[in-house]
Amino acid sequence: MAAMIDWKACSSIRPHAYDVFLSFRGADTRKNFTGHLYMALQGAGIRTFRDEDEIEGGEHIGFKITKAIQESKMSLVVFSRDYASSKWCLEELLMIMKRRETIGHIVLPVFYEVDPDDVSMQTGFFAEAFASHEKNFMDNRDMEEWREALRKVADLKGPVLRDRYEAQFIQDIVKEVGKKLNRMILHVPPYLVGIESRVKEIRSWLHDGSDKVGIAILHGFGGVGKTTIAKTVFNQNFHEFDSWSFLRDVRETSNQPNGLVKLQRRLLSDILKGEPQKINNVDEGNIKIQNALAYKRVLVVLDDVDHLDQLDKVIGDRNQLYQGSKIIVTARHGSLLKSHEACEKFGVDALCYDESLQLFSWHAFGQELPNEGYEEFSQKIVHHCAGIPLVLEVLGSSLSGQSTDFWKRASQEPEAIDGDGKIQKILKISYDSLRDERDKNLFLDIACFFIGNDKDYVRRILECCDFYRTLGIQKLIDRCLITIDKDNKLMMHQLLRDTGREIVRQESPDDLGKRTRLWHHDDALDILEKNMGTQKVKSLVLDQQLLNTENEVHLEAEAFTKMRNLKLLHLNNVTAIKEMQEGKEILTVLAWILFELLTE
Repeated sequence: MAAMIDWKACSSIRPHAYDVFLSFRGADTRKNFTGHLYMALQGAGIRTFRDEDEIEGGEHIGFKITKAIQESKMSLVVFSRDYASSKWCLEELLMIMKRRETIGHIVLPVFYEVDPDDVSMQTGFFAEAFASHEKNFMDNRDMEEWREALRKVADLKGPVLRDRYEAQFIQDIVKEVGKKLNRMILHVPPYLVGIESRVKEIRSWLHDGSDKVGIAILHGFGGVGKTTIAKTVFNQNFHEFDSWSFLRDVRETSNQPNGLVKLQRRLLSDILKGEPQKINNVDEGNIKIQNALAYKRVLVVLDDVDHLDQLDKVIGDRNQLYQGSKIIVTARHGSLLKSHEACEKFGVDALCYDESLQLFSWHAFGQELPNEGYEEFSQKIVHHCAGIPLVLEVLGSSLSGQSTDFWKRASQEPEAIDGDGKIQKILKISYDSLRDERDKNLFLDIACFFIGNDKDYVRRILECCDFYRTLGIQKLIDRCLITIDKDNKLMMHQLLRDTGREIVRQESPDDLGKRTRLWHHDDALDILEKNMGTQKVKSLVLDQQLLNTENEVHLEAEAFTKMRNLKLLHLNNVTAIKEMQEGKEILTVLAWILFELLTE
């Protein structure tokens, strides 16, 4: 069995382990030019990864190299005469260029004793190298990918050693690297899976050529990757605007004392290139921001917005912005703007199964696929995560380096590995974003009782109890808290269900009778038999067939007398039903609904 890798330990020390990944052909530059360049970069305080053990003839990039590329802010590719003769170097280059296309990874080519045209067109020494690869029966598809990567990297332009001293050449490279690093201003996770198509779609919108002010909303439930996508888009495109700003944690900041003014100051400081700004109140900030944005084409990202008022107060009148400016908003629902205000909406969906397994594996094993012997465990756990990147990262990191027994238990009871509640804390943010208490109650009712039931059936029940609002279901759908399947059934992701039920448990962790909802049949029977119910209980379900007992259940009417606020009652296969129907005194204490009667 392959050894477990403690991935969390090696990746969580800092956002990026390296500033620069140095790609080079060791045989002809390690002990001279590249060695001197490496020392110069290190001396300038630029953390540089240099592979000390080049593997000749390797057909695939090893874990160490892959990890180093992903944890570096940029790559420096030194092209020398023998660079293309190494399949290892070409595979390295291919990964570097793919990362550039995916997340805007910075790449700087350096041409050491070779002409950039030879690299681009594979002539000279590069033609000889490819002829050798063909003779060795290399896969044509691999070779074409290498050729394309060489063409693209040569087009990026970079320092060329011609008639000048190497020492000066190296210093020029170090200066250029310093400039490049300042452009990567937002940290994104080193392992980005499944975001390329999402980023490409938004990038196309940014470059649509329109003179109008554009607004886009990235929406999806908590943890699905909205912020990561927004950061990636920002990193790739901010330099094409006159000014730019990325405002983090808008929801949280705006709820703080003077929070909106803090956001305005940050925005104005960014737009005016770091000059400190004095703003005394929101109205004053609006005027200053409008003046600053009126004459510059800007890119502004507001991350985690949950109310239109936040956008209005921070940005002001969007129509007054300079032509071609773009605003990107991340939110948990797509209906943030007024109906008459045009905007682009980009729904951020969960990852597919293959993407989920890959992301999970990077965090659990430090590679694209699970270690041998852990495939089945991983598949079960990944299925439980339902494609939520943040959840996959949390669970993968939690399992890294754990024993086989722990993995087995986690795959059987996935909730056990979330012992400190990280996942539920993340998902609870979407619940907290529901401003109307009736919408929160609707979410909890569905989480506890109605998953898998027909939407119209549930609506009729809740209307009888005064629990239902016409807009309630749609609000939950907008926030990705529930979905409606093709059979009109209410569906909710298991993690969201668990989050909702945990919210109810926390109402009274130790006293079942003081919780608003009792969905577990054994819990309901326990408080009814012991007459432990209180006026806190609003909803209760009890089905004899689902109890952990074969004894017939017979309830006394007085078991319900303390539950004066009980409005929703589902009893099935319980002998007390008839007696309760005949007991008029009970009807004065509670309004009860027998679900089966509604469907007859």
